[in-house]
Amino acid sequence: MTEHYQALVIGFGPTGAVATALLGQAGFQTLTLDRATEVYDKPRAIAIDHEIMRLLDGLGVAEKVLPHTAPFPASEHFGAQGQLIRRIDMVPEPYPMGFTPTMVFTQPPVEAVLRAHAAAMPGVTVELGTELIGIRQDAGSVTLTLRDAAGHTREVTAETVIACDGASSFVRQALGMALEDLVFDEPWLVVDLRVAPSGLAKLPVNAAQFCDPARPITYIVGPGNHRRFEIMLLPGEDPKAMQAEPQVMRLLSRWLAPGDAELWRAASYRFHALVARDWRQGRVFLAGDAAHQQPPFIGQGMCQGLRDAASLVWKLAAVRDGAAPTLLDSYGEERGRHVRTLTTRIKAIGRQICERDPEAARARDAALIAQGGGKAPVVTRQEIVPPLECGFLAAGDHPARGTLFPQPWVQAPSGWARMDRVTGGGWRLFLSPGAPETQGAWRLLPTGSTPRPDAMIERDGVAAAWFARQGACAALVRPDNYVFGVARDAAGIAALRAHVAAILHPQKEIA
Repeated sequence: MTEHYQALVIGFGPTGAVATALLGQAGFQTLTLDRATEVYDKPRAIAIDHEIMRLLDGLGVAEKVLPHTAPFPASEHFGAQGQLIRRIDMVPEPYPMGFTPTMVFTQPPVEAVLRAHAAAMPGVTVELGTELIGIRQDAGSVTLTLRDAAGHTREVTAETVIACDGASSFVRQALGMALEDLVFDEPWLVVDLRVAPSGLAKLPVNAAQFCDPARPITYIVGPGNHRRFEIMLLPGEDPKAMQAEPQVMRLLSRWLAPGDAELWRAASYRFHALVARDWRQGRVFLAGDAAHQQPPFIGQGMCQGLRDAASLVWKLAAVRDGAAPTLLDSYGEERGRHVRTLTTRIKAIGRQICERDPEAARARDAALIAQGGGKAPVVTRQEIVPPLECGFLAAGDHPARGTLFPQPWVQAPSGWARMDRVTGGGWRLFLSPGAPETQGAWRLLPTGSTPRPDAMIERDGVAAAWFARQGACAALVRPDNYVFGVARDAAGIAALRAHVAAILHPQKEIA
């Protein structure tokens, strides 16, 4: 008898591990596969943000991840003459999501934590050293041909397949799911170092973009003594030859002398901007690098993949539980637009960084200084990441629609806690102090308020400030923490709930 699963995940990197954990948390009988038998032991992704930490906290794994992170310092951009031309920093405290807005992390131990957590979920089976070699589907299920490390093959079936199998995705290619080229193609060398105290004393304290037309270079401050350089390769340079340690240290001799650092990894890449034209074919969905690749200039590559997983799994669970199947169409619509918008913004920053023409670089520097009113402008990383612009959202164009709802610290029996720890996940209706009485909602009250069963007292006024900015008294929030819509009165609240209930289930009560 053929093995059958409700969900099957191809690839057990960060996106596949989080998708697996979310599926397990939602009660799906899940099989997850990966060709590799071990976590890759070198760093690749290096940045993680507060939205993703909030997602991991909802899975119960944030406390195990945080020891492998550190705050991402400001990134200072230096122009053709070495002058400061821009600064990209974090939003100030109190932090809107309850976590440091942007962090650096070390991928191998974090990936190991995510894998272990996912594999321990009830109903989850993980098979490493297993390769997908064939896939076909019909209206009822997907049939997958698998080959283990010993060369034995077998077939399994699944109701849903999530392909998290990387940039060279077998699934995407086998099903003919095309990528759209957003036109960015630059050769770079990525160098990871473990730096000795003598080297740390010579390196910048903050992250940096050296926008030098002679050779653009990115510098990132990782956790502990981990430092990364991303170095643009010039015409005529052999990417493989440039990975050799003598060449790497020659490129870094401006900062480091022999003995100042140990080379951890050197790998040449072409930085691309690609996004899937179709994120879904029947019962098969793309996620992570299988669906998109983007330049790394604000460190959003892995974050985008984990957003994919969060967006897709709650919708799969809703449809399993009776929601309209058309809800799944919003996955590709939402994520495709979000990836395109963010990639366009990253490309614009990347084009400025990668400018090789000295005259154009001087003009770039002057324009940025003018933009800042005579000094280097300051941009927050959170401004660069867009809201959702389409998909399963309330009608209208209110600016809060599709944004992340904040997560204040609130009073709990054990002391101050992040809000999601009190409310749990799922759909939630949040009210300002003056909102009309509404059943099945969480009211957020300022410090010093009288406690009440349907209310939470917040510590820093984060939610109060949010409601004041939005001119709203209520926000209906999706399981992935995005605002479905806001309301100004009782009639608006009722309309939001009716809209969602009509899709999720005719009798579903939103609470």
